[in-house]
Amino acid sequence: MGRAGHVGENGRMPDASPAVPRLLAPAQVAELLQIGVDEVIDLVHEGELRGVQLGSPARWRIEESSVEDYLVAQVEHSRRMALWRQSQVASFPEVWGPSTPHSI
Repeated sequence: MGRAGHVGENGRMPDASPAVPRLLAPAQVAELLQIGVDEVIDLVHEGELRGVQLGSPARWRIEESSVEDYLVAQVEHSRRMALWRQSQVASFPEVWGPSTPHSI
């Protein structure tokens, strides 16, 4: 039963709050996304990733959940682009035959 100050069975305090975001260094994010650190900072400035500058001197830290959100958005974008390309290929005259003028 969870009580304030209660030590769990593993000898550690129970997780306090899942609301505290896990923060990653730009180099960690760059490695995950297989891009450069400068590109990670650009994504933060563009609003694609959520980040904050902490410490003195200030250093960027990026919310891990925003990296996950970014990847989900990229997958969805790729899926939609693939569907669009398929619809463009299916509209070629080779598939539907040449257009003929309608006679009235």
